[in-house]
Amino acid sequence: MGLNIKNETGNLVSVVLGIAEEMGREPSVDDCIDPKTKENILNNTYPKEDDCINEIESFNEILLKNNVEVLRPNSIKNLNQIFTRDIAFVVENKLFIPDIINERNREKDGIKYLTDNLESEEKIIIPENIDIEGGDIIIHNDYIFIGYSNNNKLKVSRTSHQAIKYFQDFFPNKKVMGFELFKDENDPFSSILHLDCAMQPVGNKSVIIYEDGFKNKEELNKLKGIFGDKNAIKINKEEMYQGFSNVFSINEETVISDSTFVRLNSILVNQGINVEKVYYREISKFGGLFRCSTLPLNRN
Repeated sequence: MGLNIKNETGNLVSVVLGIAEEMGREPSVDDCIDPKTKENILNNTYPKEDDCINEIESFNEILLKNNVEVLRPNSIKNLNQIFTRDIAFVVENKLFIPDIINERNREKDGIKYLTDNLESEEKIIIPENIDIEGGDIIIHNDYIFIGYSNNNKLKVSRTSHQAIKYFQDFFPNKKVMGFELFKDENDPFSSILHLDCAMQPVGNKSVIIYEDGFKNKEELNKLKGIFGDKNAIKINKEEMYQGFSNVFSINEETVISDSTFVRLNSILVNQGINVEKVYYREISKFGGLFRCSTLPLNRN
């Protein structure tokens, strides 16, 4: 198939984009696995399936316009399959398949056609005792950044500290760095569900970053040292909540962003980046945006 992911901004060749068909009924508050979905249920603003389908298809049209090969999961009835980022992810030429939380584990069946067609050496089944979701894994050339939590009793704690050693052992030549994130079951303004909800590289040297999402300031300072303070696009709590760091790069010169992110989009344009705008407000009510909706397979 040609798996190849070495960073977040290389020229995108192929990607699995999530789907919103047959999402099923609105869950109960007790069944929610993230605070933003819970918030929208309580506010009677839970997304409608047709609106989510329309937003994802607008995203798909931009990918196709930019000559990206787009694969889709097979639909599974009564299952939310929007966020393909977490169910599997590629590092270099390997597809890693994690044992994600029970509430989402069936989502992997939607891409079984893909994983079944890979050669055995191309796919890695992560051991069940290591909690990992793909939104917590950010690849930056020689670096692997991992968001983690030490509180595995929370539903919003998706990646454990053990993931750091796992990748250090698997990629001894890479610099694997962990970042402990703030977690909260009920307040979406105080909880970082995944690392890509608090930071993401864009362009050829910049990083979007929400500094207050990082629990350990020493870890944060190491991250800032890699990019340099002048290259940091700093976002505030409201912008984090809206999803500013969860844009998606087609290449170093082109980023897909929400049409409502006026301040961020202006900064990116001023840096010479072409911003493809999509209205993605209904999808965002589930706590994720563009990066969450994608499983990149190949960048060159």
